[in-house]
Amino acid sequence: MPGEQCLAVIRVRGLGESSPDIEKTLKILRLNKNCHITLVDNRPSFLGMLTKVENFVTWGEISQKTLLQLLKKRGKVTGGEQLSDSHLEKLGFKTLEELAAALYNLTADFRHLGIIKPVFQAHPPRKGYKGKVKKKYSQGGVTGYRGEAINELVEKMI
Repeated sequence: MPGEQCLAVIRVRGLGESSPDIEKTLKILRLNKNCHITLVDNRPSFLGMLTKVENFVTWGEISQKTLLQLLKKRGKVTGGEQLSDSHLEKLGFKTLEELAAALYNLTADFRHLGIIKPVFQAHPPRKGYKGKVKKKYSQGGVTGYRGEAINELVEKMI
């Protein structure tokens, strides 16, 4: 599909008294804790899940540059080690830039990359969120779809 894009999804709120459906959807998206970041594509199934949990997450189109920074600083392999060149060689990639390009262009998937963890553990954004966590981004808050502005938030969190 020519319109496929790589989306970054960040969990920004806790659950509280939410429904089990929302908990299950966040678990499917692998967003178990606040400040966890994961990558998905814009298939209708993922977009449906994102709209279901839009009060707890924010998402948008990540740039290849930001994705490379995320892999360099927060990329981990199973066992908790930092992602290194030796791990990349096992997967068939020469450089981290090549892996970032493959993930960005959706030619590689975390399901097939076995040893790389599909979730990036980030810290809260420097200088905090711009707006209320309980409001949508379009209304001056944090949650929901934010488009290219996700790159600024990811850079503040890594």
